[in-house]
Amino acid sequence: MFDINTLLRNNIKVLTPYSSARDEFKGAAEIFLDANENSFGSPAAVTFNRYPDPLQRSLKEKISAVKGVPAHNIFLGNGSDEPIDLLYRAFCNPGKDNVIITPPTYGMYEVSANINDVFVKRAPLLPNFQLDIDLIGSLISPQTKLIWICSPNNPTGNSMQREDVELLLNNFNGIVIVDEAYINYSRSKSMIAELVEYPNLVVLQTLSKAWGLAGLRIGMAFASEDIIQILNRIKPPYNISEVAQREALNSLDHIEQVNDWIRTTVKEREALSVHLKQLPFVQHVYPSDANFLLVKFNDPREIYHYLVGNGIIVRDRSNVLLCEGCLRITVGTPDENRKLLKVLSEYSLVKS
Repeated sequence: MFDINTLLRNNIKVLTPYSSARDEFKGAAEIFLDANENSFGSPAAVTFNRYPDPLQRSLKEKISAVKGVPAHNIFLGNGSDEPIDLLYRAFCNPGKDNVIITPPTYGMYEVSANINDVFVKRAPLLPNFQLDIDLIGSLISPQTKLIWICSPNNPTGNSMQREDVELLLNNFNGIVIVDEAYINYSRSKSMIAELVEYPNLVVLQTLSKAWGLAGLRIGMAFASEDIIQILNRIKPPYNISEVAQREALNSLDHIEQVNDWIRTTVKEREALSVHLKQLPFVQHVYPSDANFLLVKFNDPREIYHYLVGNGIIVRDRSNVLLCEGCLRITVGTPDENRKLLKVLSEYSLVKS
């Protein structure tokens, strides 16, 4: 039976969180003399002399309406990297506890573990890029607090089988984090609908990908109210800037524009896959549920440098486990994709 109190670090249980001026007062007022701000304003065209809402209430309400998740089940962080780090801080005792990752996967799970002095156990994906459930099960110990799953996975692009994730949720007394940064491009449904069923589930999403707000750095964690309250207790008081909150609120009013981008990206992804498969030096294009393709080349390093020489930057994943010989290529605009294919065709002529 999942019991969050058995996972929570003792120092976090007794932690008195920082209480900001805006935490202590809620409501309307004419004069604010509580937070030592510059009362005259700011030189910017839009004034930013006041601290932002520390709990991002308006933004959470808007996200709640879009995602169909109650606002009290939402945590907003400075990118997804902040809730990743906070989950370590809340539940993993440095030098004692461990977590499980499933490489190849997003690198910050391991980086944050190392920063927090938490041991990492690796359960590599199977050759078909799915979870090795038996191996994961064999790695779980009483000190295992978190299991990290990226779905759709970065860098492979595939979604994990839902029944495998649910098997872990049903049989692991720690927390399972499902990182859905690329879920908007996927054929699979989000796991956020399962939050009521699984109190040990945390779902990560972001406004950086499909919503086109990477520069604002807004990550979303969806979880039980207990977990969300813990994250709110240990986060910095003003972790999302006023600029980011305002711009995100405005962007969430343009869902149809975002859906158009998603449809175009998926269409371009499929067309790009077809054209890449026709190139003689491409060995394999892996199926993708994300806004990128993992492509296996005969000589990935040479092709990588040829693309760089022509002003096109892709991600070299050729030295990553199970991705040997592969480059990860983001699906660009139609014009960018045509330019990519033109340059690769020219490379083919040079090598022939």
